[in-house]
Amino acid sequence: MYPTKEICKQLSDQELIRKSLQEVDYFSCLYDRYEEQLLRYIKRLGVEEEAEDVLQEAFINIWKNLYAFDQSLKLSSWLYRIVHNQVVSCIRKKKSFGKDQKDTFDEQRFADLPDESFLDTDVLEEKDRLTHELLEKLPLLYKEVMVLKFLEDMSYEEISDILKIPEGTVATRINRAKKAFRKLSEQYPIAF
Repeated sequence: MYPTKEICKQLSDQELIRKSLQEVDYFSCLYDRYEEQLLRYIKRLGVEEEAEDVLQEAFINIWKNLYAFDQSLKLSSWLYRIVHNQVVSCIRKKKSFGKDQKDTFDEQRFADLPDESFLDTDVLEEKDRLTHELLEKLPLLYKEVMVLKFLEDMSYEEISDILKIPEGTVATRINRAKKAFRKLSEQYPIAF
């Protein structure tokens, strides 16, 4: 029997894991529950074009390792960790083949933007786009903590679980990442 969306919603993560191991159709419930947020996380780490492929590979790894999941851990942290590893692997592959080359940032595109006192949707969208461009310029170890903390709204403990680093290291990386981001943002005419 294929589980309906209603059945899926009623089950906890642990129940879904148990049922998925007994009947493969329940794995689709896990996929549906986490697909959107994991895909968003992948894209925020700068893997836009390959995001769907990375997510598929991550879910294959999740399925292969589901039996080994430690039920005392939070499922979402475990899923993010697997996705994180898949993203790092994808980035390494791109760099090894030179596919990570990007155009340089063109400051002239922002020269004619209106003063911030006239904020409108276009300027807000431009700030959002620029924020993502600046995030792209950060080293991966800073970008990943910024995305997890400020865009995915995770706690230091969850970030620690995902990245497999101590919470103190998470705090240090976030602090350094904010400084690096601030320094980068000073180079552009839109104030953050």
